[in-house]
Amino acid sequence: MKQSEILKNIAGKMGIETLNPMQKAVMECQSKNLILLSPTGSGKTLGFTIAMLQSLPKPSPEVKAVIIAPSRELVTQIYRVVRDIAAGYKCVAMYGGHSVTDEKNSLNPAPDIIVATPGRLLDHLQRKHVDLFNTKVLVLDEYDKSLELGFHDEMKKIIRTMPNLSRIILTSATRLLEMPEFLKLKSPETLDFLGNSDNPGSRMSIVEVSSPANDKLDTLIDLLKSLDNGKVIVFVNHRESADRVYQALKKAGLPVGIYHGALDQLDREKAVDLLNNGTTPILVSTDLGARGLDIDSINSIIHYHIPLTEETWTHRNGRTARVDAKGTVYVITSENDNIPEYMNFDRSYFPTGKSDNPIRSDIATLHFNSGKKEKISRGDIVGFLIKQCGLNADDIGKIIVKDHSAIAAIPAVTAKAVVAKAAQEKLKGKRVRITLMK
Repeated sequence: MKQSEILKNIAGKMGIETLNPMQKAVMECQSKNLILLSPTGSGKTLGFTIAMLQSLPKPSPEVKAVIIAPSRELVTQIYRVVRDIAAGYKCVAMYGGHSVTDEKNSLNPAPDIIVATPGRLLDHLQRKHVDLFNTKVLVLDEYDKSLELGFHDEMKKIIRTMPNLSRIILTSATRLLEMPEFLKLKSPETLDFLGNSDNPGSRMSIVEVSSPANDKLDTLIDLLKSLDNGKVIVFVNHRESADRVYQALKKAGLPVGIYHGALDQLDREKAVDLLNNGTTPILVSTDLGARGLDIDSINSIIHYHIPLTEETWTHRNGRTARVDAKGTVYVITSENDNIPEYMNFDRSYFPTGKSDNPIRSDIATLHFNSGKKEKISRGDIVGFLIKQCGLNADDIGKIIVKDHSAIAAIPAVTAKAVVAKAAQEKLKGKRVRITLMK
């Protein structure tokens, strides 16, 4: 794909007129194999997508590129970026929790680009739904995670099915000291932007919040009630802790969601979507949420528990201060905590439990029980909400259309009236069930 066409699509679809220095360096890199090290939130997805597309021949019913990411959420985020930029190329996403039948159907005719988790891609390979023999480009996003022990055997089996690779691109915000032999990564060029002066760390303020009790819940609630309105992720170390903290914040009247690995895929996607559109601007998460969540404008990160490793500290903090934004990282500490050497505080803060502009939710989310497979588009939903439900275009927030469902953000004050009105109308001539997401 020509560079000029790629840049035109980026500007038209994403509104990005100028690439940052890291993205420009990736675009100009001519090396067969590339390792890209860049801070979380610096735009790596766009960078490696450009490099991948520059290496692809014209569209045809054959898999030319495979992008592998370690989590379902990261796969869906990457897919949305690639789909927008790779105009003319067929791109599919494959991950656990997604319909296997829908994925199988999307593989015939063969797509140009596959974005997948290791487990789901291997499943399709073993069922002989897809052939990667002639695949030319392999991208491993968060490669340190994809190549670690838990994915090692799956990745080894997958890469064996791609004997004709001409380019391998690895990306991460953290280094992997030793590459597995099965990757056969010969003479890679490393683009290291981790020490760049414009990394997110230079736009973060690290704040210590002392808890007088070993149980930090009261301090956390006071801290959240002291912050100005915005999006916040509260990180804990265990699923059980996530459940306990979530229930406490909910009882305190705070607009909160929860995210961890024991939730099913739909509930995890819902938690991210409602954080993203502002319905629940506070998210309690385990470290599963430290990678792969592409959420705009996270104002603050709160470490309810001290992270177990420096790598985890880096990835948690990378949820804020993305691109050119600033962010604040709060660490709640108690007498029982051992503060690691890599954790340096800029200041201390003593929450009052009050704010002139407190965190709140002015947004409600509508759920439609039809989606792309039922021929419903974002434009169809916008038109329906304006013409049939009486909303103005400015009232309609983020809309996400999935295979068999869709969601739309609207002002909370109008939500019940809109649902009542929608029940009397048809969307594209069909009765579609529209409800409020809780």
